[in-house]
Amino acid sequence: MIEFNIFINGQEYKAKEGDKVLEVAKKFDIYIPALCYHCDLIPHESCRLCMVEVEGDKNLRASCSLLVKPGMRVHTNTPLIEQTLKINLELIFAQHEGKCETCKRKTNCKLLELVQEKHFVASGKYSNRKSNHPKYQFGPSISFDPSKCINCENCSEICAMQTNGGYLRPREGKYNFEVSPSLAHDHDCIYCGQCIAHCPVGALSEAEDYPKVQKLLKNNNKKVVFQFAPAIRTSIGEEFGMAPGEVVTRKIFSALKKLGAYKVFDTSFAADVTIMEESEELIQKVLNGDNEVMFSSCCPAWVKYVEFYEPSFIKNLTSVRSPQIILGGLIKNYWAKKERIKPKDIVVVSIMPCTAKKFEITRRELKIDGINPVDFIITTREFAKLLKESDINLKEIENIESDMEIMGTFTGAGEIFGASGGVLEAAIRTTYSKLTGKSLENLEFKQIHEFRGIKELELSINGKKLSFAAVSGIENVKEILRRIKDNPTRYNCVEVMACPGGCISGGGQPLPTDNEIRKARSNGLYQADRDNKHRESHKNPDIIKLYDEFLCKKEIRHKICHTSFKKRNKGKLSVLK
Repeated sequence: MIEFNIFINGQEYKAKEGDKVLEVAKKFDIYIPALCYHCDLIPHESCRLCMVEVEGDKNLRASCSLLVKPGMRVHTNTPLIEQTLKINLELIFAQHEGKCETCKRKTNCKLLELVQEKHFVASGKYSNRKSNHPKYQFGPSISFDPSKCINCENCSEICAMQTNGGYLRPREGKYNFEVSPSLAHDHDCIYCGQCIAHCPVGALSEAEDYPKVQKLLKNNNKKVVFQFAPAIRTSIGEEFGMAPGEVVTRKIFSALKKLGAYKVFDTSFAADVTIMEESEELIQKVLNGDNEVMFSSCCPAWVKYVEFYEPSFIKNLTSVRSPQIILGGLIKNYWAKKERIKPKDIVVVSIMPCTAKKFEITRRELKIDGINPVDFIITTREFAKLLKESDINLKEIENIESDMEIMGTFTGAGEIFGASGGVLEAAIRTTYSKLTGKSLENLEFKQIHEFRGIKELELSINGKKLSFAAVSGIENVKEILRRIKDNPTRYNCVEVMACPGGCISGGGQPLPTDNEIRKARSNGLYQADRDNKHRESHKNPDIIKLYDEFLCKKEIRHKICHTSFKKRNKGKLSVLK
Protein backbone atom coordinates (compact mmCIF):
# COMPACT_ATOMS: atom_id res chain seq x y z
CA MET A 1 0.00 0.00 0.00
CA ILE A 2 1.45 3.37 -1.08
CA GLU A 3 1.92 5.88 1.75
CA PHE A 4 2.23 9.64 1.43
CA ASN A 5 1.67 12.84 3.39
CA ILE A 6 -1.34 15.14 3.45
CA PHE A 7 -1.99 18.33 5.41
CA ILE A 8 -5.03 18.89 7.64
CA ASN A 9 -5.38 22.37 9.15
CA GLY A 10 -1.72 23.02 8.35
CA GLN A 11 -0.38 19.89 10.08
CA GLU A 12 1.28 17.04 8.20
CA TYR A 13 -0.14 13.49 8.53
CA LYS A 14 0.56 10.07 7.00
CA ALA A 15 -2.12 8.59 4.75
CA LYS A 16 -2.46 5.53 2.53
CA GLU A 17 -3.73 5.30 -1.00
CA GLY A 18 -7.46 4.57 -0.88
CA ASP A 19 -8.04 6.30 2.48
CA LYS A 20 -10.84 8.82 2.84
CA VAL A 21 -10.12 12.20 4.39
CA LEU A 22 -12.59 11.52 7.22
CA GLU A 23 -10.87 8.22 8.03
CA VAL A 24 -7.47 9.91 8.26
CA ALA A 25 -8.92 12.67 10.45
CA LYS A 26 -10.52 10.11 12.80
CA LYS A 27 -7.24 8.20 13.02
CA PHE A 28 -5.45 11.32 14.28
CA ASP A 29 -8.33 12.50 16.52
CA ILE A 30 -9.21 15.45 14.29
CA TYR A 31 -12.90 16.15 14.76
CA ILE A 32 -15.10 16.35 11.69
CA PRO A 33 -18.87 16.08 12.26
CA ALA A 34 -20.30 13.04 10.47
CA LEU A 35 -23.75 11.64 11.15
CA CYS A 36 -24.32 9.23 8.29
CA TYR A 37 -20.81 7.76 8.06
CA HIS A 38 -20.33 4.16 9.22
CA CYS A 39 -17.45 1.81 8.46
CA ASP A 40 -19.90 -0.90 7.33
CA LEU A 41 -21.47 1.25 4.62
CA ILE A 42 -20.33 2.84 1.39
CA PRO A 43 -20.20 6.62 2.07
CA HIS A 44 -23.27 8.29 0.59
CA GLU A 45 -22.91 11.94 1.69
CA SER A 46 -26.44 12.19 3.11
CA CYS A 47 -25.98 14.44 6.14
CA ARG A 48 -23.53 16.88 4.46
CA LEU A 49 -22.09 17.76 7.88
CA CYS A 50 -18.59 16.45 7.15
CA MET A 51 -17.79 19.13 4.58
CA VAL A 52 -14.17 20.30 4.26
CA GLU A 53 -12.28 22.80 2.14
CA VAL A 54 -9.52 21.56 -0.15
CA GLU A 55 -7.00 24.08 -1.40
CA GLY A 56 -7.38 24.44 -5.17
CA ASP A 57 -10.98 23.19 -5.18
CA LYS A 58 -13.76 25.77 -5.60
CA ASN A 59 -16.41 23.68 -3.83
CA LEU A 60 -16.66 22.17 -0.36
CA ARG A 61 -16.24 18.41 -0.37
CA ALA A 62 -17.76 15.65 1.77
CA SER A 63 -14.81 14.19 3.68
CA CYS A 64 -16.52 10.78 4.13
CA SER A 65 -16.11 9.98 0.41
CA LEU A 66 -13.15 12.23 -0.48
CA LEU A 67 -10.09 10.17 -1.39
CA VAL A 68 -6.74 11.44 -0.16
CA LYS A 69 -4.08 12.56 -2.65
CA PRO A 70 -0.36 13.15 -2.08
CA GLY A 71 0.27 16.61 -0.68
CA MET A 72 -3.40 17.65 -0.57
CA ARG A 73 -4.21 20.43 1.90
CA VAL A 74 -7.49 20.16 3.77
CA HIS A 75 -9.19 22.58 6.17
CA THR A 76 -11.92 21.51 8.57
CA ASN A 77 -12.84 24.66 10.50
CA THR A 78 -13.05 27.70 8.21
CA PRO A 79 -15.88 30.32 8.40
CA LEU A 80 -17.44 28.90 5.22
CA ILE A 81 -17.52 25.42 6.74
CA GLU A 82 -19.14 26.75 9.93
CA GLN A 83 -21.79 28.60 7.91
CA THR A 84 -22.49 25.53 5.78
CA LEU A 85 -22.71 23.34 8.88
CA LYS A 86 -25.42 25.57 10.38
CA ILE A 87 -27.44 25.53 7.16
CA ASN A 88 -27.22 21.75 6.94
CA LEU A 89 -28.20 21.41 10.59
CA GLU A 90 -31.28 23.53 9.83
CA LEU A 91 -32.18 21.19 6.99
CA ILE A 92 -31.72 18.12 9.21
CA PHE A 93 -33.95 19.59 11.91
CA ALA A 94 -36.60 20.25 9.29
CA GLN A 95 -36.83 16.45 9.07
CA HIS A 96 -36.08 15.55 12.69
CA GLU A 97 -38.53 15.93 15.56
CA GLY A 98 -36.13 17.27 18.14
CA LYS A 99 -37.75 16.06 21.36
CA CYS A 100 -34.37 15.27 22.85
CA GLU A 101 -35.37 15.10 26.51
CA THR A 102 -37.66 12.11 25.96
CA CYS A 103 -35.52 10.38 23.33
CA LYS A 104 -34.00 6.98 24.13
CA ARG A 105 -30.73 8.12 22.55
CA LYS A 106 -30.43 11.37 24.50
CA THR A 107 -27.30 10.23 26.35
CA ASN A 108 -25.66 8.92 23.19
CA CYS A 109 -26.63 10.95 20.13
CA LYS A 110 -24.09 12.45 17.76
CA LEU A 111 -26.63 14.99 16.49
CA LEU A 112 -27.42 16.23 19.99
CA GLU A 113 -23.71 16.40 20.84
CA LEU A 114 -23.10 18.53 17.76
CA VAL A 115 -26.03 20.84 18.53
CA GLN A 116 -24.75 21.39 22.06
CA GLU A 117 -21.17 21.92 20.91
CA LYS A 118 -22.18 24.49 18.27
CA HIS A 119 -24.84 26.10 20.49
CA PHE A 120 -27.21 25.54 17.62
CA VAL A 121 -30.84 26.68 17.86
CA ALA A 122 -33.19 25.88 14.99
CA SER A 123 -34.50 29.12 13.49
CA GLY A 124 -37.63 27.53 12.09
CA LYS A 125 -36.72 28.73 8.63
CA TYR A 126 -37.69 25.32 7.26
CA SER A 127 -40.98 23.84 8.41
CA ASN A 128 -40.97 20.41 10.02
CA ARG A 129 -41.70 17.76 7.39
CA LYS A 130 -42.07 14.81 9.74
CA SER A 131 -44.99 15.71 11.99
CA ASN A 132 -47.96 13.32 12.43
CA HIS A 133 -46.10 10.31 11.07
CA PRO A 134 -47.29 6.90 12.33
CA LYS A 135 -44.85 4.94 14.47
CA TYR A 136 -44.17 1.28 13.79
CA GLN A 137 -43.12 -1.83 15.66
CA PHE A 138 -41.56 -4.76 13.83
CA GLY A 139 -42.71 -7.89 15.61
CA PRO A 140 -41.80 -7.84 19.32
CA SER A 141 -38.33 -6.45 18.67
CA ILE A 142 -37.85 -3.08 16.98
CA SER A 143 -39.57 0.33 17.15
CA PHE A 144 -39.39 2.88 14.34
CA ASP A 145 -40.33 6.54 14.80
CA PRO A 146 -40.18 8.25 11.35
CA SER A 147 -40.57 11.67 12.97
CA LYS A 148 -36.95 11.38 14.13
CA CYS A 149 -35.64 10.03 10.82
CA ILE A 150 -33.27 12.36 8.91
CA ASN A 151 -33.41 10.30 5.70
CA CYS A 152 -29.72 9.40 5.82
CA GLU A 153 -30.79 5.93 4.57
CA ASN A 154 -28.21 4.13 6.72
CA CYS A 155 -30.94 1.77 7.92
CA SER A 156 -32.12 0.88 4.43
CA GLU A 157 -28.51 0.38 3.26
CA ILE A 158 -27.68 -2.06 6.06
CA CYS A 159 -31.13 -3.69 5.81
CA ALA A 160 -30.55 -4.48 2.14
CA MET A 161 -27.32 -6.21 3.19
CA GLN A 162 -29.01 -8.08 6.04
CA THR A 163 -32.03 -9.27 4.03
CA ASN A 164 -32.81 -9.93 0.37
CA GLY A 165 -33.47 -6.45 -1.02
CA GLY A 166 -34.28 -4.71 2.24
CA TYR A 167 -37.31 -4.59 4.55
CA LEU A 168 -36.69 -0.92 5.34
CA ARG A 169 -36.74 0.92 2.04
CA PRO A 170 -36.72 4.51 0.78
CA ARG A 171 -39.91 5.58 -0.96
CA GLU A 172 -40.98 8.89 -2.45
CA GLY A 173 -42.66 11.10 0.14
CA LYS A 174 -44.29 14.52 0.09
CA TYR A 175 -41.00 16.43 0.04
CA ASN A 176 -38.31 13.83 -0.65
CA PHE A 177 -37.58 10.14 -0.23
CA GLU A 178 -38.57 8.70 3.15
CA VAL A 179 -37.75 5.35 4.73
CA SER A 180 -40.59 3.00 5.59
CA PRO A 181 -41.12 -0.74 6.17
CA SER A 182 -41.95 -2.75 3.06
CA LEU A 183 -45.46 -4.14 2.76
CA ALA A 184 -44.40 -6.59 0.05
CA HIS A 185 -45.06 -10.22 0.96
CA ASP A 186 -41.52 -11.28 0.00
CA HIS A 187 -39.69 -8.79 2.24
CA ASP A 188 -39.54 -9.18 6.00
CA CYS A 189 -37.58 -8.09 9.05
CA ILE A 190 -35.23 -10.64 10.61
CA TYR A 191 -35.06 -8.53 13.82
CA CYS A 192 -31.24 -8.37 13.83
CA GLY A 193 -31.33 -4.72 14.95
CA GLN A 194 -28.51 -3.59 12.71
CA CYS A 195 -30.80 -0.75 11.58
CA ILE A 196 -30.65 0.49 15.18
CA ALA A 197 -26.87 0.17 15.33
CA HIS A 198 -26.51 2.22 12.13
CA CYS A 199 -29.14 4.89 12.86
CA PRO A 200 -27.36 8.08 14.04
CA VAL A 201 -30.37 9.79 15.63
CA GLY A 202 -32.54 7.27 17.48
CA ALA A 203 -35.34 6.88 14.93
CA LEU A 204 -34.91 3.13 15.46
CA SER A 205 -34.68 1.43 18.84
CA GLU A 206 -35.47 -1.83 20.55
CA ALA A 207 -39.01 -2.40 21.83
CA GLU A 208 -38.19 -1.92 25.51
CA ASP A 209 -39.19 -4.46 28.14
CA TYR A 210 -37.04 -3.30 31.05
CA PRO A 211 -39.89 -1.26 32.69
CA LYS A 212 -41.83 -4.54 33.05
CA VAL A 213 -38.78 -6.12 34.69
CA GLN A 214 -38.52 -3.17 37.08
CA LYS A 215 -42.07 -3.84 38.25
CA LEU A 216 -41.46 -7.58 38.59
CA LEU A 217 -38.47 -6.96 40.85
CA LYS A 218 -40.89 -5.37 43.33
CA ASN A 219 -43.26 -8.37 43.21
CA ASN A 220 -42.52 -10.55 46.23
CA ASN A 221 -44.65 -13.39 44.83
CA LYS A 222 -42.25 -14.03 41.97
CA LYS A 223 -38.68 -15.34 41.89
CA VAL A 224 -37.03 -13.11 39.28
CA VAL A 225 -34.06 -15.02 37.87
CA PHE A 226 -31.59 -13.44 35.45
CA GLN A 227 -29.22 -14.89 32.89
CA PHE A 228 -26.73 -12.89 30.81
CA ALA A 229 -25.17 -13.74 27.47
CA PRO A 230 -21.42 -14.25 26.94
CA ALA A 231 -21.11 -11.09 24.80
CA ILE A 232 -22.46 -8.83 27.56
CA ARG A 233 -19.34 -9.17 29.74
CA THR A 234 -17.11 -7.22 27.34
CA SER A 235 -19.59 -4.51 26.26
CA ILE A 236 -21.83 -3.36 29.13
CA GLY A 237 -18.92 -1.49 30.75
CA GLU A 238 -18.93 0.99 27.86
CA GLU A 239 -22.24 2.37 29.14
CA PHE A 240 -20.41 3.36 32.33
CA GLY A 241 -17.27 4.86 30.83
CA MET A 242 -15.19 1.67 30.76
CA ALA A 243 -13.08 0.58 27.79
CA PRO A 244 -14.55 -1.73 25.13
CA GLY A 245 -13.43 -5.29 25.78
CA GLU A 246 -13.04 -4.95 29.55
CA VAL A 247 -14.37 -8.16 31.14
CA VAL A 248 -16.89 -7.36 33.89
CA THR A 249 -18.48 -10.76 34.56
CA ARG A 250 -18.20 -10.53 38.33
CA LYS A 251 -19.51 -6.95 38.33
CA ILE A 252 -22.61 -8.15 36.46
CA PHE A 253 -23.27 -10.77 39.17
CA SER A 254 -22.89 -8.04 41.79
CA ALA A 255 -25.09 -5.49 40.02
CA LEU A 256 -27.94 -7.94 39.45
CA LYS A 257 -27.89 -8.98 43.08
CA LYS A 258 -28.16 -5.32 44.08
CA LEU A 259 -31.11 -4.95 41.71
CA GLY A 260 -32.92 -7.66 43.64
CA ALA A 261 -32.38 -10.72 41.45
CA TYR A 262 -33.29 -13.95 43.22
CA LYS A 263 -30.57 -15.82 41.34
CA VAL A 264 -28.15 -15.01 38.52
CA PHE A 265 -27.00 -17.51 35.90
CA ASP A 266 -24.34 -17.09 33.24
CA THR A 267 -25.67 -18.20 29.85
CA SER A 268 -22.15 -19.45 29.12
CA PHE A 269 -23.09 -22.54 31.14
CA ALA A 270 -25.88 -23.35 28.68
CA ALA A 271 -23.50 -22.60 25.81
CA ASP A 272 -21.58 -25.63 27.07
CA VAL A 273 -24.80 -27.68 26.83
CA THR A 274 -25.30 -26.42 23.28
CA ILE A 275 -21.79 -27.60 22.40
CA MET A 276 -22.38 -31.02 23.94
CA GLU A 277 -25.48 -31.49 21.78
CA GLU A 278 -24.18 -29.87 18.57
CA SER A 279 -20.94 -31.84 18.68
CA GLU A 280 -22.91 -35.07 19.08
CA GLU A 281 -25.09 -34.18 16.09
CA LEU A 282 -22.02 -33.37 14.00
CA ILE A 283 -20.29 -36.59 15.03
CA GLN A 284 -23.30 -38.67 14.03
CA LYS A 285 -23.38 -36.98 10.62
CA VAL A 286 -19.69 -37.69 10.09
CA LEU A 287 -19.92 -41.31 11.25
CA ASN A 288 -23.00 -41.91 9.08
CA GLY A 289 -21.27 -40.51 6.01
CA ASP A 290 -23.65 -37.55 5.72
CA ASN A 291 -21.43 -34.87 4.22
CA GLU A 292 -24.06 -32.17 3.76
CA VAL A 293 -23.46 -29.01 5.75
CA MET A 294 -24.77 -28.51 9.29
CA PHE A 295 -25.54 -24.91 10.20
CA SER A 296 -25.54 -23.51 13.74
CA SER A 297 -28.91 -22.28 15.01
CA CYS A 298 -27.91 -20.14 18.01
CA CYS A 299 -28.62 -16.86 16.18
CA PRO A 300 -32.39 -16.22 15.90
CA ALA A 301 -31.97 -13.54 13.21
CA TRP A 302 -30.09 -16.05 11.05
CA VAL A 303 -32.75 -18.70 11.71
CA LYS A 304 -35.49 -16.22 10.74
CA TYR A 305 -33.54 -15.41 7.56
CA VAL A 306 -33.39 -19.10 6.63
CA GLU A 307 -37.05 -19.73 7.46
CA PHE A 308 -38.26 -16.76 5.41
CA TYR A 309 -35.72 -16.16 2.64
CA GLU A 310 -33.93 -19.52 2.20
CA PRO A 311 -36.30 -22.29 3.37
CA SER A 312 -34.49 -24.95 1.33
CA PHE A 313 -31.73 -24.80 3.98
CA ILE A 314 -34.03 -25.37 6.98
CA LYS A 315 -33.13 -29.08 6.94
CA ASN A 316 -29.46 -28.15 7.42
CA LEU A 317 -30.01 -26.27 10.69
CA THR A 318 -28.91 -28.11 13.80
CA SER A 319 -31.94 -28.95 15.95
CA VAL A 320 -30.17 -27.71 19.09
CA ARG A 321 -31.85 -24.81 20.87
CA SER A 322 -29.96 -21.61 21.60
CA PRO A 323 -28.14 -21.38 24.95
CA GLN A 324 -30.60 -18.92 26.51
CA ILE A 325 -33.57 -21.16 25.66
CA ILE A 326 -31.79 -24.26 26.99
CA LEU A 327 -30.90 -22.44 30.21
CA GLY A 328 -34.47 -21.19 30.64
CA GLY A 329 -35.70 -24.76 30.28
CA LEU A 330 -33.14 -26.04 32.78
CA ILE A 331 -34.03 -23.30 35.28
CA LYS A 332 -37.75 -24.09 35.17
CA ASN A 333 -37.32 -27.87 35.20
CA TYR A 334 -34.03 -29.05 36.68
CA TRP A 335 -33.11 -26.15 38.97
CA ALA A 336 -36.71 -25.45 40.07
CA LYS A 337 -37.10 -29.05 41.21
CA LYS A 338 -33.82 -28.88 43.12
CA GLU A 339 -34.94 -25.66 44.83
CA ARG A 340 -38.51 -26.90 45.36
CA ILE A 341 -39.96 -23.90 43.52
CA LYS A 342 -42.96 -24.13 41.21
CA PRO A 343 -42.04 -23.16 37.62
CA LYS A 344 -45.03 -20.80 37.47
CA ASP A 345 -43.48 -18.78 40.30
CA ILE A 346 -40.23 -18.23 38.38
CA VAL A 347 -39.69 -15.36 35.96
CA VAL A 348 -36.65 -15.81 33.73
CA VAL A 349 -35.15 -12.59 32.36
CA SER A 350 -32.40 -12.84 29.75
CA ILE A 351 -29.93 -10.00 29.19
CA MET A 352 -28.96 -10.31 25.55
CA PRO A 353 -26.90 -8.36 23.00
CA CYS A 354 -29.59 -9.09 20.46
CA THR A 355 -33.01 -7.68 19.52
CA ALA A 356 -33.90 -10.89 17.65
CA LYS A 357 -33.91 -12.72 20.98
CA LYS A 358 -37.15 -10.83 21.78
CA PHE A 359 -38.64 -12.61 18.78
CA GLU A 360 -37.07 -15.97 19.64
CA ILE A 361 -38.89 -16.31 22.97
CA THR A 362 -42.26 -15.94 21.18
CA ARG A 363 -41.72 -19.09 19.11
CA ARG A 364 -44.43 -21.57 20.13
CA GLU A 365 -42.33 -24.63 19.34
CA LEU A 366 -39.91 -23.66 22.13
CA LYS A 367 -42.44 -24.08 24.92
CA ILE A 368 -41.87 -26.95 27.33
CA ASP A 369 -45.08 -28.51 28.63
CA GLY A 370 -46.87 -25.29 27.70
CA ILE A 371 -44.43 -23.05 29.60
CA ASN A 372 -42.09 -20.49 28.04
CA PRO A 373 -38.47 -21.18 29.04
CA VAL A 374 -37.70 -17.43 29.02
CA ASP A 375 -40.22 -14.72 29.93
CA PHE A 376 -38.48 -11.44 29.12
CA ILE A 377 -35.54 -10.22 27.06
CA ILE A 378 -33.74 -6.98 27.81
CA THR A 379 -30.86 -5.78 25.68
CA THR A 380 -27.47 -4.64 26.95
CA ARG A 381 -28.65 -1.05 26.57
CA GLU A 382 -31.83 -1.78 28.54
CA PHE A 383 -29.74 -3.41 31.27
CA ALA A 384 -27.67 -0.23 31.50
CA LYS A 385 -30.86 1.85 31.88
CA LEU A 386 -32.12 -0.53 34.56
CA LEU A 387 -28.89 -0.06 36.52
CA LYS A 388 -28.70 3.71 36.05
CA GLU A 389 -32.32 4.22 37.12
CA SER A 390 -31.46 2.23 40.27
CA ASP A 391 -28.33 4.37 40.89
CA ILE A 392 -26.01 1.42 40.36
CA ASN A 393 -22.68 2.37 38.77
CA LEU A 394 -21.16 -0.73 37.24
CA LYS A 395 -17.72 0.85 37.11
CA GLU A 396 -17.61 1.39 40.88
CA ILE A 397 -19.41 -1.74 42.07
CA GLU A 398 -17.50 -4.54 43.78
CA ASN A 399 -16.77 -7.88 42.11
CA ILE A 400 -18.47 -11.02 43.39
CA GLU A 401 -18.43 -14.63 42.23
CA SER A 402 -21.50 -16.62 41.21
CA ASP A 403 -23.27 -18.12 44.23
CA MET A 404 -24.83 -20.94 42.21
CA GLU A 405 -24.26 -24.39 43.69
CA ILE A 406 -25.48 -26.06 40.49
CA MET A 407 -25.15 -24.79 36.91
CA GLY A 408 -22.75 -22.15 38.18
CA THR A 409 -19.53 -23.25 36.49
CA PHE A 410 -18.97 -22.03 32.95
CA THR A 411 -16.07 -22.58 30.61
CA GLY A 412 -14.01 -20.37 28.35
CA ALA A 413 -15.55 -22.32 25.47
CA GLY A 414 -18.93 -20.95 26.52
CA GLU A 415 -17.63 -17.41 26.95
CA ILE A 416 -16.30 -17.11 23.38
CA PHE A 417 -19.80 -17.75 21.99
CA GLY A 418 -20.18 -13.98 21.69
CA ALA A 419 -17.51 -13.62 18.99
CA SER A 420 -17.81 -14.78 15.40
CA GLY A 421 -16.03 -18.14 15.26
CA GLY A 422 -16.43 -18.77 18.99
CA VAL A 423 -19.23 -21.32 18.67
CA LEU A 424 -17.27 -23.16 15.98
CA GLU A 425 -14.06 -23.21 17.99
CA ALA A 426 -15.86 -24.46 21.09
CA ALA A 427 -17.59 -27.19 19.04
CA ILE A 428 -14.31 -28.32 17.46
CA ARG A 429 -12.65 -28.63 20.87
CA THR A 430 -15.35 -31.04 22.10
CA THR A 431 -15.90 -32.85 18.78
CA TYR A 432 -12.18 -33.58 18.48
CA SER A 433 -12.01 -34.89 22.04
CA LYS A 434 -15.08 -37.12 21.64
CA LEU A 435 -13.75 -38.63 18.41
CA THR A 436 -10.11 -39.09 19.45
CA GLY A 437 -10.30 -39.47 23.22
CA LYS A 438 -7.83 -36.64 23.78
CA SER A 439 -7.77 -32.86 23.81
CA LEU A 440 -6.35 -30.70 21.06
CA GLU A 441 -2.74 -29.67 21.65
CA ASN A 442 -3.74 -26.07 20.93
CA LEU A 443 -7.30 -25.14 21.82
CA GLU A 444 -7.23 -21.92 19.79
CA PHE A 445 -7.49 -21.47 16.03
CA LYS A 446 -5.99 -18.13 15.09
CA GLN A 447 -7.63 -18.10 11.64
CA ILE A 448 -11.03 -18.21 13.36
CA HIS A 449 -10.01 -15.34 15.65
CA GLU A 450 -9.25 -13.07 12.70
CA PHE A 451 -11.69 -10.24 12.16
CA ARG A 452 -13.18 -11.19 8.80
CA GLY A 453 -16.70 -11.85 7.54
CA ILE A 454 -15.89 -15.35 6.25
CA LYS A 455 -13.33 -17.58 8.00
CA GLU A 456 -12.50 -21.10 6.86
CA LEU A 457 -10.71 -23.99 8.56
CA GLU A 458 -9.78 -27.54 7.58
CA LEU A 459 -8.95 -30.12 10.23
CA SER A 460 -8.05 -33.80 10.05
CA ILE A 461 -9.68 -35.94 12.76
CA ASN A 462 -8.92 -39.67 12.83
CA GLY A 463 -7.71 -39.43 9.26
CA LYS A 464 -10.89 -37.75 7.98
CA LYS A 465 -10.57 -34.21 6.68
CA LEU A 466 -13.37 -31.93 7.88
CA SER A 467 -14.10 -28.48 6.50
CA PHE A 468 -15.53 -25.67 8.64
CA ALA A 469 -16.49 -22.03 8.22
CA ALA A 470 -17.56 -19.16 10.48
CA VAL A 471 -19.50 -16.37 8.83
CA SER A 472 -20.98 -13.15 10.20
CA GLY A 473 -23.15 -10.52 8.55
CA ILE A 474 -25.91 -11.70 6.24
CA GLU A 475 -24.20 -10.17 3.20
CA ASN A 476 -21.40 -12.70 3.80
CA VAL A 477 -23.92 -15.44 4.54
CA LYS A 478 -25.35 -14.95 1.03
CA GLU A 479 -21.91 -15.74 -0.39
CA ILE A 480 -21.59 -18.89 1.74
CA LEU A 481 -25.02 -20.06 0.61
CA ARG A 482 -24.03 -19.51 -3.02
CA ARG A 483 -20.95 -21.69 -2.50
CA ILE A 484 -23.01 -24.44 -0.88
CA LYS A 485 -25.63 -24.35 -3.64
CA ASP A 486 -22.79 -24.96 -6.07
CA ASN A 487 -21.25 -27.67 -3.88
CA PRO A 488 -23.52 -29.06 -1.09
CA THR A 489 -20.63 -30.96 0.56
CA ARG A 490 -18.11 -28.10 0.56
CA TYR A 491 -18.41 -27.66 4.35
CA ASN A 492 -19.23 -30.09 7.14
CA CYS A 493 -20.22 -27.41 9.62
CA VAL A 494 -20.80 -23.65 9.33
CA GLU A 495 -21.33 -21.27 12.23
CA VAL A 496 -23.52 -18.31 11.28
CA MET A 497 -24.09 -15.03 13.12
CA ALA A 498 -26.28 -12.40 11.51
CA CYS A 499 -24.46 -9.37 12.92
CA PRO A 500 -21.00 -8.27 11.69
CA GLY A 501 -18.41 -9.76 14.03
CA GLY A 502 -21.02 -11.78 15.90
CA CYS A 503 -23.00 -11.07 19.07
CA ILE A 504 -20.35 -8.59 20.21
CA SER A 505 -22.00 -6.13 17.79
CA GLY A 506 -25.59 -7.30 18.13
CA GLY A 507 -28.49 -4.90 17.64
CA GLY A 508 -28.89 -4.44 21.40
CA GLN A 509 -25.27 -3.59 22.21
CA PRO A 510 -23.92 -0.19 23.35
CA LEU A 511 -23.53 2.46 20.65
CA PRO A 512 -21.58 3.37 18.67
CA THR A 513 -20.19 0.15 17.24
CA ASP A 514 -17.35 0.09 14.74
CA ASN A 515 -14.64 -2.38 13.78
CA GLU A 516 -12.17 -1.27 16.45
CA ILE A 517 -14.81 -1.62 19.17
CA ARG A 518 -15.82 -5.01 17.81
CA LYS A 519 -12.22 -6.22 17.85
CA ALA A 520 -11.78 -5.04 21.44
CA ARG A 521 -14.95 -6.82 22.59
CA SER A 522 -13.92 -10.04 20.80
CA ASN A 523 -10.39 -9.90 22.22
CA GLY A 524 -11.87 -9.51 25.69
CA LEU A 525 -13.86 -12.73 25.25
CA TYR A 526 -10.83 -14.64 24.00
CA GLN A 527 -8.84 -13.39 26.99
CA ALA A 528 -11.64 -14.50 29.33
CA ASP A 529 -11.36 -17.95 27.75
CA ARG A 530 -7.60 -18.06 28.38
CA ASP A 531 -8.11 -16.97 31.99
CA ASN A 532 -10.75 -19.64 32.66
CA LYS A 533 -9.40 -22.85 34.21
CA HIS A 534 -12.11 -24.79 32.31
CA ARG A 535 -11.78 -24.36 28.53
CA GLU A 536 -13.63 -27.36 27.10
CA SER A 537 -17.38 -27.76 27.45
CA HIS A 538 -17.28 -31.52 28.10
CA LYS A 539 -14.86 -30.99 31.01
CA ASN A 540 -17.15 -28.58 32.87
CA PRO A 541 -17.85 -30.39 36.19
CA ASP A 542 -21.37 -28.95 36.40
CA ILE A 543 -22.09 -30.14 32.86
CA ILE A 544 -20.94 -33.64 33.76
CA LYS A 545 -23.22 -33.57 36.82
CA LEU A 546 -26.17 -32.24 34.77
CA TYR A 547 -25.88 -35.06 32.24
CA ASP A 548 -25.50 -37.68 34.99
CA GLU A 549 -28.52 -36.44 36.96
CA PHE A 550 -30.96 -34.99 34.43
CA LEU A 551 -30.04 -35.09 30.76
CA CYS A 552 -29.17 -38.81 30.86
CA LYS A 553 -32.67 -39.66 29.60
CA LYS A 554 -33.07 -39.18 25.85
CA GLU A 555 -36.64 -37.88 26.03
CA ILE A 556 -35.74 -35.23 28.61
CA ARG A 557 -32.64 -34.20 26.68
CA HIS A 558 -34.70 -33.80 23.51
CA LYS A 559 -37.41 -31.76 25.27
CA ILE A 560 -34.94 -29.36 26.91
CA CYS A 561 -32.26 -29.10 24.25
CA HIS A 562 -33.83 -29.62 20.82
CA THR A 563 -36.46 -28.00 18.63
CA SER A 564 -37.65 -27.81 15.01
CA PHE A 565 -37.89 -25.11 12.35
CA LYS A 566 -40.29 -24.42 9.52
CA LYS A 567 -40.96 -22.07 6.63
CA ARG A 568 -42.18 -18.78 8.07
CA ASN A 569 -44.63 -16.22 6.73
CA LYS A 570 -44.14 -12.46 6.93
CA GLY A 571 -44.06 -11.19 10.52
CA LYS A 572 -46.35 -8.72 12.23
CA LEU A 573 -46.02 -5.00 11.58
CA SER A 574 -47.80 -2.88 14.19
CA VAL A 575 -48.77 0.76 13.70
CA LEU A 576 -48.46 2.58 17.03
CA LYS A 577 -50.17 5.73 18.26
